[in-house]
Amino acid sequence: MRLTMPTAVVEGTQLTVMPFRDDAVVGTMSVPALVQLVPSPRAEEDPRKLKAASGLVRRHAELRATVQRTLKSSQKGKNVGPYAEYIAAGLKGELGAAWSTPPITLWHAGPLAAVSDELVPRSGLRTLTVAPGTMVVAIDGETQTTAWHDLYDDPEAYGLTYPELAQVRVPFELYVDLAPSEARQIFYDRNVQGVAVAKNLAMSMDQRDFGTRLAHLVADSVKVDVDGQRLPFGQLVNSSKRQVSRGDREVVTLSALRALVVTAVYGKGGLSRSAESVHEDELPIGTRPEQVETAVVPLLARLIAERFPEFANRSALTAPAVLAGVGIAAHHAMPWSEAASRIGTEELDQLLGGIRWEREAAYWDGVAAKTGTAGRLNFSGGVKDSGGRVADAILYPATEAGRKIRGL
Repeated sequence: MRLTMPTAVVEGTQLTVMPFRDDAVVGTMSVPALVQLVPSPRAEEDPRKLKAASGLVRRHAELRATVQRTLKSSQKGKNVGPYAEYIAAGLKGELGAAWSTPPITLWHAGPLAAVSDELVPRSGLRTLTVAPGTMVVAIDGETQTTAWHDLYDDPEAYGLTYPELAQVRVPFELYVDLAPSEARQIFYDRNVQGVAVAKNLAMSMDQRDFGTRLAHLVADSVKVDVDGQRLPFGQLVNSSKRQVSRGDREVVTLSALRALVVTAVYGKGGLSRSAESVHEDELPIGTRPEQVETAVVPLLARLIAERFPEFANRSALTAPAVLAGVGIAAHHAMPWSEAASRIGTEELDQLLGGIRWEREAAYWDGVAAKTGTAGRLNFSGGVKDSGGRVADAILYPATEAGRKIRGL
């Protein structure tokens, strides 16, 4: 007796997709499908695990190495744990609707096992089959892929369960049958062609960040007169740019306003936090979020309201480094500042009252700005570079810098 072999049977993982190029599709897949199709990058970099792995896994590791950075030697390896915690928090509903993960970019290093006809006529939707043992590599989004592996390896450690993870859909785009050189080019394009967002600007967009929330509270608590209208100062704060342009209606950026707030909370220690998240459990020792808000918001709101003409004129006061220096000075008026250097609000007003805020080299060159070869004053120095010098000039009027910014 001879058994008849089955014909036209294609085995593998089926994915419902929408083509957007003749060699690329988009779709979603379950977490179990993702961890099955794409081996863990962390495991592929472990010499002990790789030595005991199958030949297929070792070949996959070799192919991955041609188009990816290693986790161990790059910042992305350090980001895996926080990324997994972020995803878990989102899945558990702790972040509401304000969370997202980008589609993972995958490379299918060979032809597909099968592609169906359109599932719905003229819709473009199809089912493709990835055969067992096919090489699928994440060429962008590998940190996220590794985080999904960590979540699936031990969901209980993140407060999740396997059934919960099985219900999750992960968006992806899949490039099919590309040569390794083409996959490397996509890796390059995704990581180099785009313009990275400056960290301080990105922080000003983070609505879970305590510093950003305080900055919004300060801006919205100030009312100013503009062309005969009474407006919230928040309407004059640009939240999408690193610096305001001459034609903008806004007079200051949100990132600069955040620098003022964060340095008011932490003093000089806030300079390094201008591009870092501020969490409520990281506030100065002995303070509570509501206490910080009660002290910071009215003081800075009054400071802005009394000096609004300087903001309206886009004077030196609107420069991020100058606002950071003002914030450091304001920190000394906070109840949690060091008692030996604490000042009252009247003394703070006196220190700020005699400053020349005009954007002129006679006052700010060498303190918060530099004069270029064309004689133009440039305030482009960062908060970390100049904020401390500005603060010292404000707090110590008798110093050379202190006399300079006061026109003495």
